[in-house]
Order: sequence, then structure tokens, then C-alpha cells
Amino acid sequence: MITHQLKLATEPFDAIVSGEKTIESRLYDEKRQKIQLGDEIVFTNRDKPGQTATVKVVGLLRYATFHDLFSHNNPRRFGGDSVEWLEEQIGEFYSLDDQLEDGVVGIEFKMV
Repeated sequence: MITHQLKLATEPFDAIVSGEKTIESRLYDEKRQKIQLGDEIVFTNRDKPGQTATVKVVGLLRYATFHDLFSHNNPRRFGGDSVEWLEEQIGEFYSLDDQLEDGVVGIEFKMV
């Protein structure tokens, strides 16, 4: 088992701590390809670095694009109300070209 470190803004961090968010979406880049089932992730609140939450990886959902990932899973599990809202949020970080180059992953987790 490996422990990975990921930073989040306050809103998604709080959604994880409250149990509302159970899937983190990221590009399936070199860093995320190292994440395996059973690994732990320590999420750190980017705005308040003293706040952390540790989770265990229980699933890895691979898709070509975030649209596909969000459309095939309940948007609430990502901390959003709709596929469109989630796509708007993630679009601030990742372009469609980035998605098509690396693919995307939904990291399913449960609190430790």
C-alpha cells in the first residue's frame, strides 16, 4: 500500500469530510497512474494546509473524458448537482485536449 498526497480547494475538501463526495476526478496522468486499489490518499485543504482527510481507494473508473465519467456515474458522488456543473468546474483545470491525451480517472474512496 502506498500513500498519495492530493490538494483540494476548500469546497471539495469539505464535501469529502462531510461524506457527500466519494469520487475524486483527475487526469489519468503519470502521477495518477500510480494509484492502486487499497492505497491511501491524504487530501489536504489547499486554503488551510493544516486540514487533511485520509481515504482508502476502493475503485478506479477510467474514461476518455470527464463528460463520459460524469455521465456514467451519479454527479452527487463527485460533489456536484449535474453533469453540466461538474464539466464547467473541471474545465477550469483541464482542457479537452488534456483529457484525450491522458484519459481521466474517477478515484472512488471511503474514509479511513
